[in-house]
Amino acid sequence: MDYGAVRYNMAEYWYFREEYEDKAHQHFNDLPEPVITMDFKIGERDFVNAGNAASQIKMALKRLGVDNAILRRIAIAAYEAEINETAHAKGGDITGNIFPEYVLIKFYDKGPGIGDIEQSMVPGFSTADDQVREMGFGAGLGLPNIKKNVDVLHIDSVAGSRTLVEIIVFFG
Repeated sequence: MDYGAVRYNMAEYWYFREEYEDKAHQHFNDLPEPVITMDFKIGERDFVNAGNAASQIKMALKRLGVDNAILRRIAIAAYEAEINETAHAKGGDITGNIFPEYVLIKFYDKGPGIGDIEQSMVPGFSTADDQVREMGFGAGLGLPNIKKNVDVLHIDSVAGSRTLVEIIVFFG
């Protein structure tokens, strides 16, 4: 099921859930200051700690009273993005910015980038190596699950270099 408009080019991909496209554009045009900012370092192949950032962001939002159904969507999307950063990249950073009406989570990695973003959005497509697959990851559902659970998805990647994944989920 498609929830909205998709825009992409060779290195960039945008998805907006239709009912939130105007609100998303307002965020990117105004760039408000977050109420809470949480920063995390992600180690390359650090599967022992993978998911901790997503969990801490979820717990902060839970303490703020965000609806459980919305918390679940945020947790799924953030976990999938964090696992992707752990499994496919050379480490990176995660920044969770909490605003009164939404959360923006940014995942910056140190490469190697996504060679074909459009192909990576196809369920089942994976570039995971054998080690990642043996650990139970790499089914090719990370980016499709992220898209399914967010209101805005932005991917900016340079093949052979780095990737930025930004997700926004509105609270209502």
